[in-house]
Amino acid sequence: MKVGWREVTRSGLVGLGLLVLAGCDAPPPTPTARPTGRPAGLVVPPDSLVPSANSLALARYYERLETDLLNRGLLRRDGGGPDTPYTDTDLARNFERIAFYDEYAQGAGFRPSSGRAGGLRKWEGPVRMSVEFGRSVPDGQRTRDTAMVADYAARLARVTRHPISANSSKPNFHVLIMGEDDRGEALARIRQIVPNAGPSTIAIFRDMPRTIHCLVVAFSGEGEDFTYRRAIAFIRAEHPDLMRQSCVHEELAQGLGLADDSPQARPSIFNDDDEFALLTTHDEELLRLLYSPDLKPGMTADQARPIIHRLLAERRGGPV
Repeated sequence: MKVGWREVTRSGLVGLGLLVLAGCDAPPPTPTARPTGRPAGLVVPPDSLVPSANSLALARYYERLETDLLNRGLLRRDGGGPDTPYTDTDLARNFERIAFYDEYAQGAGFRPSSGRAGGLRKWEGPVRMSVEFGRSVPDGQRTRDTAMVADYAARLARVTRHPISANSSKPNFHVLIMGEDDRGEALARIRQIVPNAGPSTIAIFRDMPRTIHCLVVAFSGEGEDFTYRRAIAFIRAEHPDLMRQSCVHEELAQGLGLADDSPQARPSIFNDDDEFALLTTHDEELLRLLYSPDLKPGMTADQARPIIHRLLAERRGGPV
């Protein structure tokens, strides 16, 4: 139900770097008169914005969907239990499927991938997350969502033992929580973050059908096709609280490098059956594996397989 989609592009980040360097060499601007302040009455606070009919319809649709899923015993928040046992063999199989494959073809919008395994992808430098909201998002939701993302980033840092932080003034992982009425604002912001983003990247944010609840796009750097340097997650503001939190949990974890889903993964959010809403104990195990220093960006599944089995055996004290 939720989509994690990645485009590995060199020009996006290289273009960003060149623009920064050009800005450093530019002459200082000519001083201008201080602009007159906008009268307070002309500033529309977020809570007073009236949602469009389209935004209201989406909110009603997602509210009904969440209610239906909960009534069917889905969107679990317990992280798994006695009814969802898994073994190290399960973890090794699920990690390989989720970390080395793509759900969608790179650079091709929502077209399914070829089904071929690729190289391992992950961040090597610190991950600095920041939450940005569209003008339509009310203040109360902003406060709750900012705290929720900060708490989750801290959990991801503990699990992976990788430097992951939230509320950074210099973010490289941008979490955009925006509504249907903020789409133009979102597209403009995405072009600011990655000025050379290709048409396929812009199109997936512009043309999201309502069946796409949320998504993430991660970018690599020049000559490092498997090392992530920047990511953008888009979360629909119209979601009710639990579905919005579920989107944050899945997309931020996928943006760290767990790119695909698997119907065999259980208990897991990396499974399109919507049984679990939030990151599970199984998923934490996958993230620990991904951020083991022994697993390097660009490794193939064949190269990584014996290392994965060794890491699991060391953790459990026996063979997989």
